[in-house]
Amino acid sequence: MIGKNILKIRKKKGLTLTQLAEQANISKSYLSNIEREINDNPSIHVMEKISTVLGVDLKNLLATKPENPMLLESEWVELVKVLKESGIKIEKLHEYRSVFEFVKWQNNLVSSDMKKEADN
Repeated sequence: MIGKNILKIRKKKGLTLTQLAEQANISKSYLSNIEREINDNPSIHVMEKISTVLGVDLKNLLATKPENPMLLESEWVELVKVLKESGIKIEKLHEYRSVFEFVKWQNNLVSSDMKKEADN
């Protein structure tokens, strides 16, 4: 995620990879590896250099939130539809927690029984 943030900001600022690397006093290949997320854990010192050249706060480069947090996985969307069609209101959802916990417990029990049978 850090690499994608750097790449996006660098392009918005109109800088080439070479320009940013030179101005931040880091190698072009190292910067390229960061942007392509081959190196996904650059030092804080390097990150500070890059953020200074890009003119952004370090926290903007380190931001890890998804590009669009409003996008949900299709399974969750489908679950919400099923719950809604079943007449379950969102404000009452907490009342079903014990049912969810029971199903989870039961599934774990069945899984462990199946594993024991497979081991025998």
